[in-house]
Amino acid sequence: QVQLVESGGGLVQAGGSLTLSCSSSDSPLSMYALGWFRQAPGKEREFVSAVSWSGGQTFYEDSVKGRFTISRDNAKNTMYLQMSSLKSEETAVYYCAADLSRVGVSSNYFDYWGQGTQVTVSS
Repeated sequence: QVQLVESGGGLVQAGGSLTLSCSSSDSPLSMYALGWFRQAPGKEREFVSAVSWSGGQTFYEDSVKGRFTISRDNAKNTMYLQMSSLKSEETAVYYCAADLSRVGVSSNYFDYWGQGTQVTVSS
């Protein structure tokens, strides 16, 4: 079982940028497909982005295409989500997720989850 730790969340003004990181100190993330999900207060967890084991395949939720970029550095055992042109409605807890055998846009594809990092976008 992999322990995932998110970082980089915080308070940013609408239109601003933020970069989230996801890392593990106990497992090589290169073994896992990785993803980002978010959950706003009172709403269900939703898919944001995902990346395959080598980084060759990426997936994005339609509303973040062109503004968010997912990447991974397996040598640093870290995944990133670069977010720009942030909107107030994107205020949420952002979760990192991992799976050994599947990559996709559903939370059902991921078996391991971090604790989340809060992103607050002020209008």
